[in-house]
Amino acid sequence: MFISEAYAQAAAPAAGASGGLMSMLPLVLMFVVLYFVMIRPQQKRQKETKAMLDALSKGDEVVTQGGVIGKINKLGDTFAHVEVASGVEIQVQRVAIVQVLPKGTYK
Repeated sequence: MFISEAYAQAAAPAAGASGGLMSMLPLVLMFVVLYFVMIRPQQKRQKETKAMLDALSKGDEVVTQGGVIGKINKLGDTFAHVEVASGVEIQVQRVAIVQVLPKGTYK
């Protein structure tokens, strides 16, 4: 008397499945935008930095992360000896070199 009978609806599961996909669409779009805005440029920058560090050679004029400018005198697998003044040489890690200057910039 107080409880009404419940009837199953056949169309409800099909509508629920497409509604679930539509609710996931903004999340998928967010990840796609994040990939193209943040992840892909970072990977490109890492490739360029690795290529620059692999191409270092004796005599290159470089800038370190600390802003020190000098000329490479000796180059090892992990360290580089950089001459910053006449007779003054510092030892830095290769990964601390951020830029190779054009020849003749540093004298």
